[in-house]
Amino acid sequence: MHVPDGFIDAPVSVAAGVAATAAVAVSLRGARRELDERTAPLAGLVAAFIFAVQMLNFPVAAGTSGHLLGGALAAILVGPYTGVLCVSVVLLMQGILFADGGLTALGVNILNMAVVTVLVSYAVFRVLLKLLPAGRRSVTVAAFAGALLSVPGAAVMFTLLYALGGTTDVPIGKVFTAMVGVHVLIGIGEALITAATVGAVIAVRPDLVHGARGLAAPLKLRVGGELVDAPAAAPVPAAARSTRKLWLTGLATALVLAGFVSFYASSSPDGLEKVAADKGIDAKARAHASADSPLADYSVKDVDDARLSGGLAGVIGVGATVAVGSGIFWTVRRRRAQDLTASSTAAPSAS
Repeated sequence: MHVPDGFIDAPVSVAAGVAATAAVAVSLRGARRELDERTAPLAGLVAAFIFAVQMLNFPVAAGTSGHLLGGALAAILVGPYTGVLCVSVVLLMQGILFADGGLTALGVNILNMAVVTVLVSYAVFRVLLKLLPAGRRSVTVAAFAGALLSVPGAAVMFTLLYALGGTTDVPIGKVFTAMVGVHVLIGIGEALITAATVGAVIAVRPDLVHGARGLAAPLKLRVGGELVDAPAAAPVPAAARSTRKLWLTGLATALVLAGFVSFYASSSPDGLEKVAADKGIDAKARAHASADSPLADYSVKDVDDARLSGGLAGVIGVGATVAVGSGIFWTVRRRRAQDLTASSTAAPSAS
């Protein structure tokens, strides 16, 4: 789904860039309400994890592969506003360091892979949570459905942008059918990965899953043969609920996936690449501005061993993403703390 330079003309790319910038600006403000002292460091980890899993292309049809987009996963784990920022950080790192996704198409990619996936998946997720019984299993089921629909949603957005500014003359009906068809299949993989990850985090730290807040079922005790609600447990101070173990486990997992497991990923073109080659959408594609980057194509320049080169590139990418993402989210978190301090000091004087 990473759109390269040259697929979409300059006017539409600029308009998409403006829309993406506005979405990121809104998300920066919204993320202040979602991030606290525990979730801020986890947001950077979520971005790094998405980067790692995106390196794991899985086969979906003959000669075609897919990979995680990550909007649904990020939105459910850390919130929709923060989710948009997580995926945007990943796209920025991929475009600058690894020549993956055009730089002039960065706005297009943020709209497709960050904004649309988050909006579609989180809307479906919240609707299903209202319809399903309250509980952790419902969170996982809703996460599956939201992730499943988010991928063809992104394909529809690409088709719309291509209809407005495509640089080749391919009938829009053919583009729509091909893009949505293959990305429905990719959406199944997205849904499985998202549901498995959300379920794993809920199992160990449900308090850290944004989409699961307020859904814990009350503990029941059997008294005299009848089930009654157990007394509410005393709240555990936030400082006592350390996220260090989860953070280290998540980072280690991302490093293993990007540094080792990615070598065994499918080498087939992904959904957009396959459709572009089959339908001729890529006829005017341009070389990436970072094509000479030392990390272009997820390999380290001058390292001849393919396994070592790809593994090093993956580890560097995870490290860069978690560093940049964590820096951004800590900055947003500090801004929220400053706003709360200003509000608390202004309240007495106003009264």
